[in-house]
Amino acid sequence: MASEEIFIGRQPILDRGNSLFAYELLFRSGTKQNFANVHDDLAATANVINHAFAELGIEQALGPYKGFINCDENLLLSDILEVLPTDKIVLEVLETVEVTPQIVERCQELKARGFTIALDDFVNFEDKFKPLLDIIEIVKVDLLPLDRDALALTTQALKRWPALRLLAEKVDSREQAQYCHDLGYDLFQGYYFAKPAIIAGKKLGHSQLSLVRLLGLVLEDAETRELEGVFKHEPGLAMNLMRLTNSVATGVRTKVTSLRHAITVLGRRQLQRWLQLLLYTNPQGGDVASPLLQLAATRGRLMELLAAKLHPGRRDFEDHAFMTGIMSLMPSLMSVPLEEILRGINVAGDVRDALEKGEGELGILLKLSHALEIGDGQACHDLAGQLAEVDHMTVNACLTQALTWASNIGKENA
Repeated sequence: MASEEIFIGRQPILDRGNSLFAYELLFRSGTKQNFANVHDDLAATANVINHAFAELGIEQALGPYKGFINCDENLLLSDILEVLPTDKIVLEVLETVEVTPQIVERCQELKARGFTIALDDFVNFEDKFKPLLDIIEIVKVDLLPLDRDALALTTQALKRWPALRLLAEKVDSREQAQYCHDLGYDLFQGYYFAKPAIIAGKKLGHSQLSLVRLLGLVLEDAETRELEGVFKHEPGLAMNLMRLTNSVATGVRTKVTSLRHAITVLGRRQLQRWLQLLLYTNPQGGDVASPLLQLAATRGRLMELLAAKLHPGRRDFEDHAFMTGIMSLMPSLMSVPLEEILRGINVAGDVRDALEKGEGELGILLKLSHALEIGDGQACHDLAGQLAEVDHMTVNACLTQALTWASNIGKENA
């Protein structure tokens, strides 16, 4: 493992209700150019998969979500797959795999064992795919080379297999996602939901303004009754705070029953964190852990954990790292520019520099988090190289911890 520098990236896959369904796990080399993938080297792949599942605990990090893994012919036919949890993993047959009787038989065998099988990067229907389409469960249609008419034709051809779930990959915008939704697609892969759709002249909503005000009060160490006063006018936010503070992720053992109790049990430092996450919840109720909240929480927690490696014992730096990660996605959440959001909160100078200019150590951590999300191995290598005490092993371990923590948000304590 030490000889091969591999970063673990991931891409979210959403369902028709815009809830998180799975992550595609990306194993990216930091030492080869052009997003080089390690799947051409079976030994390296075996090392990475074994390390990710046996040592890092990726299975726990996935929480309730599935993990998609790319399989070339060598990996598909190898016994490395034996170590993977069949109920959690979707095996993606790459487009480079030739559909031979041996491959079809192997896919049938893996399916019988409990794996879900998907066909990756599907573009145009050809007869050679028929034997696979009879047994697989998911087809990932690559949107990049297809215009709307070609996409409609490909989709129509696949409808001959009514049991197939269609997944649109490389979804670049909400409009594209909606078009695929209308065509009958079940799953959607990409960070389209996290792209800011800035609406000119849009002002923050009432609940958002209240939260920004609350965050400001906590940062200024205001009295508990002042905080309670703001919450009293926002019952939806108060309810969501209860749900968040009673989730596994807080580590709080006692059932939190009131606002004052939440503030007392959590303490100011933790309260600040949960108020930041509360911005990503819907005050009208519904699922607390939206995909955007999951992304923000993972980003914030990853940056916080890496900050602790950079400057052990500096709690203020860890808090600033967490806040930078969370706030970096607020333009996507609120559809207003970052400057507008920062106007309402007195954030520390290093947080502001990282968010506005990408500067300082926090700026590097933010760029590294983003590079991991999109699976840019070369950028991960370059950015980690600018941080003392941080290598690919540290980054992967911290990412796994961050994913585990984020997947526990909204999951109630037993």
